[in-house]
Amino acid sequence: MLEMRGITKSFPGVTALSDVHLTVRAGEVHALCGENGAGKSTLMKVLSGVHPQGSYEGDVLFEGEPVSFRDIRDAERRGIVIIHQELALVPHLSIAENIHLGNERARRGVVDWNATLHGAQRLLARVGLREHPHTPVADLGVGRQQLVEIAKALSKEVRLLILDEPTAALNDEDSAHLLALILELRDQGVACVVISHKLNEIRRIADTVTVLRDGRTVETLPVRTAPDAEPEVSEDRIIRGMVGRDLDHRFPDRTPYPGEDADRVALAVRGWTVRHPVDRRRKVVDDVSLTVRRGEIVGIAGLMGAGRTELAMSVFGRSYGRHVAGTVEVDGREAATGTVPAAIAAGLAYVTEDRKRYGLHLDDTVHRNISLASLPSLRRHGVVDQHQERKVAETYRSAMNIKTPTVLEQVGRLSGGNQQKVVLSKWIHADPRVLILDEPTRGIDVGAKYEIYTVVDRLAAQGKAVLLISSELPELLGMCDRIYTMAEGRLTGEVTRDEATQETLMRHMTMTVSRS
Repeated sequence: MLEMRGITKSFPGVTALSDVHLTVRAGEVHALCGENGAGKSTLMKVLSGVHPQGSYEGDVLFEGEPVSFRDIRDAERRGIVIIHQELALVPHLSIAENIHLGNERARRGVVDWNATLHGAQRLLARVGLREHPHTPVADLGVGRQQLVEIAKALSKEVRLLILDEPTAALNDEDSAHLLALILELRDQGVACVVISHKLNEIRRIADTVTVLRDGRTVETLPVRTAPDAEPEVSEDRIIRGMVGRDLDHRFPDRTPYPGEDADRVALAVRGWTVRHPVDRRRKVVDDVSLTVRRGEIVGIAGLMGAGRTELAMSVFGRSYGRHVAGTVEVDGREAATGTVPAAIAAGLAYVTEDRKRYGLHLDDTVHRNISLASLPSLRRHGVVDQHQERKVAETYRSAMNIKTPTVLEQVGRLSGGNQQKVVLSKWIHADPRVLILDEPTRGIDVGAKYEIYTVVDRLAAQGKAVLLISSELPELLGMCDRIYTMAEGRLTGEVTRDEATQETLMRHMTMTVSRS
């Protein structure tokens, strides 16, 4: 169905793609793997018309014919539709309006609302979404918004569907439903190209996988010989192609660093209760107490909605919730953390799970993002010393292996893994006593994950206290000295590194919480 030959694409200061080749057969799920910055999304933007003909070198053949797309609409007319990681829906419009946006059902220049409604109903049934077409998209969770995006693609008579990290922000249930839908579309003759860092999902749904590294095609591997056959390629084999080496260990060897401060508690949260910002009767976090010692990595495990992020954000300057109760102690003294500046002054740092919304100024430069949380340390006569600011950024660029042509590069142009390294650099430079990490490796490839794990381990070795929130149980088991579990806003267990297993954690995470 598709051949991409010798695709080369450059941006100022960097070659994103160099002589890349890709072949996709009709009616297959083709996975595209590689580290952040390998060129996966850029290649799909070339295919879908985001990067138009003339902005790249090479040839694209679709169904045996050479094609050149001036924009996304050109690609969609041929049945090539891309669904980006950041969904392109208008939240205050209805499902039906979003499905047909840009592809309106009209008569003589006037929208035919009857045809719009019935068309949306038919497409929603096809993707298994039981919502009324008049429902505003803002009322849907991310998982169901993904289904609306796929329904929108189907309305354009899609032949080749491109999905960029489709399950990155979904819980297990929504992910399973979406993966099943992709397989249904394959069986209906729709070819799918899936970009994903979740190798277990790739082995579950992909027929073929192509690996990119440093903007080049490394190899194409058959995942299975028949649609219902067991996968023949292992995760380790895919990883070897992605990073150019074997990762015998997914995590650095974890050695606790107790030292002379082994019993000194760096962070203590006592009786922490947070009410929902709108529904004041609802306790999102209910009487939580926990401790983190110096040099210790402590994890928090929980299912979606357990209250983990709400706990972290409320502790860090009361960034979430209303009527917060309880105390926070740093190094044995009660700390005022009622605002974000106060929390930073008290020695706390928070790496958010949503780096693009809360962690970065995407339209500003790398060096300014790194300095944001510690501008007073860069002040000279009341003005930020820009020379020193750039010098600091260059230091972190080297130490964190941030792949950018210059620290003056706009941070929004970096890959997800490099953006995450910028966020970590910002907080490390602030020199916190306690570092709260909320899903620090979400949407990041295995190579970049290992680099971030190494940084976290190094911070603990320096005596920092680390509180690590993650939905990936292997990540918690591989990194943490102790793990707390949460369910329905309350702590349900605490296990040591030696006691912790996925089964034990899941049992605590699914406990029914009794409330007085």
